[in-house]
Formats: sequence, C-alpha cells, structure tokens
Amino acid sequence: MSIFKDLWWFFKREKKSYLLGIGTLLIMAVLSLFPPYAIRNVVDLIVTKKLTMDDLLYWSVLCIGVGLVQYGMGFYWRIQLFGAANRLGQLLRNRLYAHFTKMAQPFYHKHRTGDLMAHATNDIQAITLTSGEGVLTLADSISTGSAVILTMALFIDWQLTLIVLIPMPIMAALSSYYGSLLHQRFHIAQEAFSDTNDKVQENISGMRVIKAFGQEENEKKVFKSLLDNVVEKNIAVAKVDALFDPTIILCVGISFFLSIAFGSKAVIEGHLTIGELTQFTIYLGYLVWPMLAFGWLFNIVERGRASYDRIQNLLNIRPDIQDHEQVCDEVPTGEINYQLQSFSFPEDVAPTLHDIFVQIKRGETLGIVGKTGSGKTTFLRLLLREFEAHPEAICMGGRPITQYPLSRLREAIGYVPQDHVLFSGTITENIAFGRPDASFEEVEKVAKIACIHEDILQFEHGYETIVGEKGVTLSGGQKQRISIARALLLDPEILILDDSLSAVDAKTETSILQALRENRAQKTTLISAHRLSAVEKADQIIVLEQGRIIEHGTHEELMMHHGWYREMYERQQLESLVLEGGK
Repeated sequence: MSIFKDLWWFFKREKKSYLLGIGTLLIMAVLSLFPPYAIRNVVDLIVTKKLTMDDLLYWSVLCIGVGLVQYGMGFYWRIQLFGAANRLGQLLRNRLYAHFTKMAQPFYHKHRTGDLMAHATNDIQAITLTSGEGVLTLADSISTGSAVILTMALFIDWQLTLIVLIPMPIMAALSSYYGSLLHQRFHIAQEAFSDTNDKVQENISGMRVIKAFGQEENEKKVFKSLLDNVVEKNIAVAKVDALFDPTIILCVGISFFLSIAFGSKAVIEGHLTIGELTQFTIYLGYLVWPMLAFGWLFNIVERGRASYDRIQNLLNIRPDIQDHEQVCDEVPTGEINYQLQSFSFPEDVAPTLHDIFVQIKRGETLGIVGKTGSGKTTFLRLLLREFEAHPEAICMGGRPITQYPLSRLREAIGYVPQDHVLFSGTITENIAFGRPDASFEEVEKVAKIACIHEDILQFEHGYETIVGEKGVTLSGGQKQRISIARALLLDPEILILDDSLSAVDAKTETSILQALRENRAQKTTLISAHRLSAVEKADQIIVLEQGRIIEHGTHEELMMHHGWYREMYERQQLESLVLEGGK
C-alpha cells in the first residue's frame, strides 16, 4: 500500500474531492445496512403471522427511498473520485512531457522512443487507475466491511460474528503473498510491452526501408516473437491475478457454512430469530464485495506501484545540460570565440574534438568541412549546448555561453540539422513552427529565400499541402529547403546549416547561398558541408580531421596551401565537369 503514501502529495492537493467522495461512500455504506434490517422485520412479522399490507408498504417505500438516495450519491462520488484521478493523469503526463523537453541528447541516446511512449501511456494509466479505482476500492471495502461487521457484532450476535470471520486472516495472508508476486510479474510485463511499443514505432518510421530491402516477412517474425513474449509475461501476471477470486470465494463459502451451521443452532436454542439470522446472512453476503475488493485492490495497487516506480525513475534523471545559477538573461549577440582544448562524449574516452581555436566576428560566415566523422556536427552542437564542453570553452558576445539561459541561447540560433524533422501538418505550419503568429507574407518571403516557393506552388494545395509525418510526401531536397525556411523565419542572430544543402542541386545551392548573403548581411552564419562549393564564399573556412583543425583560412588561402581542401575542391570540380558532359 506504499503507493498511497507516495501519492499523498496529490491527495492533499485534491483533498476536497477525495473527502467528499469518500464521505459519500461512508454514508452509502451506512444506508446499505437498511434493506437487510427491513427484511428482518418483514420476515419476523411473517413468522409471527402479524404482517399487514400497511407494514409491507411502509418497509417497501423506505427501501425505495434509500435506493434513490444511494443512486444519487453513487453518481456524485464517481464525479469526485474519478475526476480527481483523471487530473492526476493529466498532471503526470504534463510533468513527463515537460521533463522530456528538458533532457539533452545523451538521454535520448540511452532511452528508446517506444519505452518513453509506454511510460506516458500504460504506466500513467495504471497510476490513474490506482488513484481512482484503487482509492474507491480501499475506501468502499473498508467502510462497507466495517459497517457490516460492527452491525453484525453489536446488533445481532457477536459470537456468531467472530465464528464467521475465522477464515479472514488466512485470506488476508494469501492476498498479501499474491500481491508481492503480482508486483514482480507486472513490472516484467510492462518492460515487455515497452519493447513491443518501441518495435512498432521503429518499424512504422522505417517502413520504406523495410520494403525496399524486402524484409517484411523477417520483421513480422521478429514482431511476432516480441508479441509472444508480451503474451507470456501477461499470462504470468494473469495466473497470479486468477488466484485472488477463488481464494476469496473459498473463504467466503466457509464463512457462509459457519453462519448457517452455528446460526441455525442459535435459532433452535432461541438466541436468534429467523429474521435476525436472515439479516445476518444477508450482511455476510455484503462482505463478499469487500473481500473481492481487497483482491482487486492488490491487483490495482501493485500495478500502480510498479508503474509509479518506473515514472519516478524517469523523472529523477537530472538533465545533463542545465542553466547555471548566475546567468545573464538576455539574447546573446556578437562575436563567437571557440577556445576548446578538448571535448569527449560522456560514454567515450578518446576526445572527439581537441585544440579548436576559432574566432568568428559578427556578420561573418564560417565554413566547416572535412571527412565524415571528423567532428563537424559536434563542433556545431556544442554551440547549441546539446552537449556540455568546458564552461568557458565557447564564448559569445564576450561571455561564456554557459552564462546565458538555454532558452535565450537557442533563441539566438536558427538550426537546420542533418536530419530534417517535419511535422504532420501543412507546409505553412511547418515553416511557421518557430513563429506560429507569422503572417503568410513572411512565410512566403523565407520560402523564396530558401528556393522552395516555386516547388510549393506546384502542389495541388500549395502552402496548405499536408506534408505527412516526418515529411514523407516530400523529396529530400524539399524537406531541406523547408527546414531552412523555418530557421530563416526566426531571423536568428546565428544561422547554423549542418550539411543542409546536400540534397539540392548545384544551381539551387548557389541561389540559396546568394539569397542568404543578401538577407543576412549583418548576421552570423555557420555552414557545415561536404560539397565545398557551399562554403566557397565564406569569410573563413576550417578543415577538420579526427576532431582537429588541420587547415584554416579563406577559400583563396586554402587553395594556395595544396592541402586537403585544394585536393578535395579540385576533385569535386572534376566530378561536376564529368556530370555536365565535359562542357
């Protein structure tokens, strides 16, 4: 029952709803004692042959009145308890989503998307059930059980009451044992569900690749194996769950036997009337629900306990990147200065970048080139603080970037990553993602700068075309240019293009770069590229190899060095010439 202790903060927050709901249940428990009392009186009147029509009508009207009151109260407590439980689900989902938005990239490297989705769906649903059905079951079973047992003991026969309660400690011990087993097995079942959830998400996202490689049947087999594992683990849970009801029914059956056996003896001896024994037996029937409820309660509570532990373990993970205590609450601007001695990813021993010393004046364009895996993207992501370098390794406007709030730092930067993420909405909504209040004219303007305007007009619905999840209806080049337009709409102090022109042709690339130079004359731009024509006009270019700067200068200076840059530039020029047919 420790889950209720862990949720005490929420119960205090919603104390009005819970007090009203539980209070209503207590009143209903007392009212439920009346019908058996009415039956007792009617039975005794029948036995003594004193029952009249007026007596029958009197007790019937009272029972109907009590039933109507219970009907209204039943509606009221559901509104109070289940309403509060749903607010808990909403609160936890918001907390979890807000937590996800604070987490840096290392967190998403360690946790699978499907697993995180399972936390936000199945686990929170189990906790919501605990705070609603669980509280209801606990309060109702205790109130009904206590009211019935006290009435039986105080107003009918305390000795008979003690006798029929003999099987109850056995039932309580077995239920506790079943509960501990259920907790262990449900935790394993939830992990199996997470694996399946992750596989579904992964396969739906990569369906094109699966079909292209003809792996449909193989993936079906893998998925079936995962489903078999989920079924196996849930059957293990069900086997324990299935033990509750038979155990309780057996104990209740023994209690009924004891009630009839010893109650009949008491009637014969004159200690009880037939009406009182009838009332006692009906009350004993009322105890079936509290007993069954305790079994159901253990089921709910153990599921909630396992799920709450999983959620809390996730929420207890601190973000790798956080705002420092003393920060300058303004949008950074000005010169960018890299003084990076060394940087390694958390899981790596060898440095990814080292001896990076670069100064980028405001309004300049920096080109970053090098082989695949040379550290270009890492160089850019450190500026975004997606990973944390030495606190003073990168400065902007004369201050280390760690002295700016993360929100302010990223407000200054428009980032176009290698993997272009588009959302399942219209093209307008995707371009205006960072500025939902932007006018259509502003959206159209940046689309023209990104050379995507003409493509958009070719679509049947123009700017209102639905792009599909992750932009599945668009080509790679179209997705790149929409991503560039989205970043440009922010009019950022710093624009980062991380190999964002690789899917467009040379002519379109030239048009985009020319438009950027004209529209960002006083703004800083960082361009990472494999195609050197993308950085040819940059104010300065750095060449990375194995995380180190091996060449640094303008295009003209680097062409004079006869190093990697010149060799690669001439090779790419030759390739372009061949593709153009030697013209």
